[in-house]
Amino acid sequence: LISLGHRRIATVTGCHGWCAAEDRLAGYHSALLAAGLPQRPEYILETDFQYEGGYLAGQALLALPEQPTAIFAQSDNLAIGVMRAARARGLCVPEDLSVVGFNDVEVARVTTPTLTTISQPLQALGHHAVSMLYRQIEGQPLEASRIELSTRLVVRQSTAPPTG
Repeated sequence: LISLGHRRIATVTGCHGWCAAEDRLAGYHSALLAAGLPQRPEYILETDFQYEGGYLAGQALLALPEQPTAIFAQSDNLAIGVMRAARARGLCVPEDLSVVGFNDVEVARVTTPTLTTISQPLQALGHHAVSMLYRQIEGQPLEASRIELSTRLVVRQSTAPPTG
């Protein structure tokens, strides 16, 4: 979003205290800081990772006097809810608002417009989780309590440079 020229970027995050929500929010803050963009508390809304939460958060963000030109929704369900909120306000994605999700679930590929998202290696994630669980059941020590897997950006149709 920053490389496309967006400067007013909001985020819809999951519940406080969830590791995934905390890490994604830290990444959002880090990206804004690295780009020299202001941290705007009104551009950060917390909800669950569900569609309806994304819709409600999108409605609130798009009702701000200086609405964002882009929203990073920290799950694809949230992003699709945000896109619905934009349509309800008569906005077009990505012409009026760019939206990025996270997870790359199947619906991201079939929604209109298709969703730009962060893809996680879900198969590797599942493999590591089962392996750690098995080691715990067997009474074996765990090598690490935290494993980070790489993600990748999947650019689709829901992002564009800001207008004007």
